[in-house]
Amino acid sequence: MALPKVGSIGEYIREQRQQAKISLRQLAAAAGVSNPYLSQIERGLRKPSAEILNQIAKGLRISSQALYVQAGLIEDREPPSDVITVIRADSNLTERQRQVLIDIYESFRKEKRTEDEQTSQNARPRHDSESDDEPLPEGFLAALEPYAATSRNGNVTQETKEG
Repeated sequence: MALPKVGSIGEYIREQRQQAKISLRQLAAAAGVSNPYLSQIERGLRKPSAEILNQIAKGLRISSQALYVQAGLIEDREPPSDVITVIRADSNLTERQRQVLIDIYESFRKEKRTEDEQTSQNARPRHDSESDDEPLPEGFLAALEPYAATSRNGNVTQETKEG
């Protein structure tokens, strides 16, 4: 999971707070810290403990791990994916084909993580009208065009060549 690079933990907290559209006072109350202390953290004057980071994460409704990584308390290491290892090792693919497959795979993983985060934040499963047969975005269709045929409804089907 790659986090946006920000100058300090305080800047990261401020950015997350602003994206959540909550005031400094609201976050301080939700996290159980004083306004001046949270302000000092955001300005980089104080370095919060892991316990305070946990409280701030709860107030922001983000993962504590994200704040720990940003603060340098833990390393952000995602286990290597066997799928990516196999794609990179496949000598039958060109470098461009490998990169397209990796990009598509990573976008699916990112989408799944986002869904998982939304589900855990809402504490109830999502009920969408989306189906697994949803058409792929235009950028993916263009990248896959030399390797697959697209049906009339926009779904990509496997193209076979006989001869």
